[in-house]
Amino acid sequence: MSIGKRATAEFFGTFWLVFGGCGSAVLAAAFPGVGIGLLGVSLAFGLTVLTMAFAIGHISGCHLNPAVSVGLLVGKRFSGKDLPAYVVAQCAGAVCGAGVLRIIASGKAGFDIAAGFASNGFGEHSPGGYSLLACFTAETVLTFFFLMVILGATDARAPKGFAPIAIGLCLTLIHLIGIPVTNLSVNPARSLGPAVYVGDWAVQQLWLFWIAPIIGAALAGVIYPWLASEEK
Repeated sequence: MSIGKRATAEFFGTFWLVFGGCGSAVLAAAFPGVGIGLLGVSLAFGLTVLTMAFAIGHISGCHLNPAVSVGLLVGKRFSGKDLPAYVVAQCAGAVCGAGVLRIIASGKAGFDIAAGFASNGFGEHSPGGYSLLACFTAETVLTFFFLMVILGATDARAPKGFAPIAIGLCLTLIHLIGIPVTNLSVNPARSLGPAVYVGDWAVQQLWLFWIAPIIGAALAGVIYPWLASEEK
């Protein structure tokens, strides 16, 4: 498959992740009477990955996340020459997905993008008021385990055909843990999309949601191959 087609698949997949996941938070989480709440938003993020893994996994591998691409690169599951194209496509998809969401959300009277627009943050911008250290730790650890599940579920020795389910459920689980802390990112592109439109504090705090997930993913890329090695 050409890099152009694979990058395009990553664009659409990341668009879907941001539009579906952040859209559930912005449009449906607190809708009067039938709001889906934290559980619903967590499930929505998991479903975006699960559905896209079945749709484009055979085309691009369905990374949808620069940290995932880096983790797979470190784990020797992905080629470094393809990394720039994947990251650009993922970021572009995230920004476009958030842009379409903004058009829809702004169609309701009283919409205020300054309220957060599902952006990730720490300190006073953490949903639960968690500190910088707590947020950095959460993003690093949760991304590490996300990549461990991805690497394990896609191992040639793992049961065939179930990887999208395991990965989607893992993303749901880590959102259940992390939404109160940072609004949960574990994905630099997902953080970038809303931050572009919110600006101000969301852009200023964006560095954490690039550095911490990439560190966590890279650690998994080192540890999983060692753990799964059949060498004594």
